[in-house]
Amino acid sequence: MFMGDFLSTHSGTAVCAVVGAATMEELRRARDDVSPRADLVELRLDAAARPDPAAALQGRTRPVVVTCRPAWEGGGFTGSEAERLDILRRAWTLGADAVDIEARAEGAPAFLRETGGVRVVLSVHDYAGVPADLTDRLHSMAPTPAAVIKVAVQAHRLTDCDAIFGMARAIPGRRFIGIAMGASGVTTRILAGPIGSAWTYAGEGWAPGQIPLDALLDEFRFRELTARTAIYGVVGRPIGHSLSPAMHNAAFVAERADAVYVPLEADSAEDVLRFAEARQVAGLSVTAPFKVSLVPHATLDATATRIGALNTLRPMNGRWEATNTDPEGFMAPLAKSTTVAGQRVAVLGTGGAARSVVIALAAAGARVAVHGRDRGRAEAVAQLAGGSAHAFQPSPGSWDLLVNTTPVGTTPGTDESPLPDGPFDGALVYDLVYNPPITRLLRDAERAGCRVIGGLDMLVAKAQAQRHWWIGSRGDATVMKAAALRRLQAAERPRAAGAASLSN
Repeated sequence: MFMGDFLSTHSGTAVCAVVGAATMEELRRARDDVSPRADLVELRLDAAARPDPAAALQGRTRPVVVTCRPAWEGGGFTGSEAERLDILRRAWTLGADAVDIEARAEGAPAFLRETGGVRVVLSVHDYAGVPADLTDRLHSMAPTPAAVIKVAVQAHRLTDCDAIFGMARAIPGRRFIGIAMGASGVTTRILAGPIGSAWTYAGEGWAPGQIPLDALLDEFRFRELTARTAIYGVVGRPIGHSLSPAMHNAAFVAERADAVYVPLEADSAEDVLRFAEARQVAGLSVTAPFKVSLVPHATLDATATRIGALNTLRPMNGRWEATNTDPEGFMAPLAKSTTVAGQRVAVLGTGGAARSVVIALAAAGARVAVHGRDRGRAEAVAQLAGGSAHAFQPSPGSWDLLVNTTPVGTTPGTDESPLPDGPFDGALVYDLVYNPPITRLLRDAERAGCRVIGGLDMLVAKAQAQRHWWIGSRGDATVMKAAALRRLQAAERPRAAGAASLSN
């Protein structure tokens, strides 16, 4: 059944799971362990010490594409080119559903003649960026008899993805695979269906920006996405750690909305806007370092204006409107635990998060004290709340509520605390750090008898406020928090050993 018929029978965009191993026995085991949810499996023979296509294909019960990527194109094979081409020929003869050969391989023209291009993927990989002559390369590959034309380039900015999004126009009528590798290119993997790719690759770190199979299918709902699907996203640099895609996509699933929320690692404010406008993005969450640099490009509401930073954008009549949901997100879980009016609040930190926090606290009637290592910055933040500035360490008996706005205690520094020695003699401690959900600061405070609030509750609440601003629906907080916790747990799994040096 699985003897070279996949390319002729499968329509639409498939999901290809990538596996590799040091021995053929381990490779077969990895091949057979891949979830049946994958449409086909790529066998990376170049990961093996002694690649043997017959052994790799032995006993297979599903479609496969065979790759033996040479070191000179980002792979692991270091033998002679004659040996490598012999491996590919044998894989093709044995009935592999597809065999991937590089366009610049010396033997590629002969291989295409011998096979007639049937079941052949003709590929180009560039780890430096998007080659200036990519269009010329596509035009030279298109007339060949190859069944599929594949391009994988390195994206350093969001707009580097334009070449991939434009492949259907560049080589009309040709079956192709387009991938922008790296964190800035993740959208080309998630939106491979709307782009028109023959398939997308999923796996645990086989290439920069690659997405695990279950996350691609469950979190991003890959198979449900169409050209009509509304696109939302979170912009930052770096952005791979963000829990926002998990939360927002879970809310979209619960509401049966035809929408997807993607991570967008940008290079600049201009890069953000050019990409968002070209892709007709319906709404953006904004995080560091773009919360201030995007301000001149948008019309700010009163909250964002006062803070001097934005965290949410939406297109409106040819322009961008901005708000900042950080104050609302901060206050939502706090309002469930205490009445802030009249309380003494010690705020640790003087960054952007501290600005949002003190503005929200002042509006609620709190007496704010800002504690920072830089006295000038502490005074500037305190002025926003009509409060006072102090040294970083609060004095005993000086607070009812303590809020940590610094990143101290974030994974992997989970043994650290902004206040390793306390004092914990107030009533409530609120840590904006959400990874891990329970920080050392919160554990120490709870042991001392304080009530505590974790940063994940704020993250969910401000995401709900963003959704309400975009679409008028807040989403289910329980669903969103559960999705965030699942993502945190998944992030703890070790990446496949040695996989990151190979390509797709």
